[in-house]
Amino acid sequence: MAELDDIIHQPLRLRIMAALTALPDAQGLEFSRLKKLTGATDGNLGAHIETLAKAGYVAVDKAFVGKKPQTTVTATAAGRGAFARHVATLQEIIAGAARKS
Repeated sequence: MAELDDIIHQPLRLRIMAALTALPDAQGLEFSRLKKLTGATDGNLGAHIETLAKAGYVAVDKAFVGKKPQTTVTATAAGRGAFARHVATLQEIIAGAARKS
């Protein structure tokens, strides 16, 4: 059985990756929208996005819209693959438990 991905497995990072991988490739979410979806604080969300970015699972694009900064987070191909493997491992665990009951 494959191992769970420790980077993705943390609950907030799991929510971030689930939200991002639900989107079409190359489409991201603006920081404030991701914050609302996950229920995270600014600092907490920023720290977890940084962890995912260091792992190569997300790309962070910072731009200005008018005079306001805007941060958009997008799942990378590596991140999408890691998330799919993580979900498949969870499904294996669930299926194995169901067979034993």
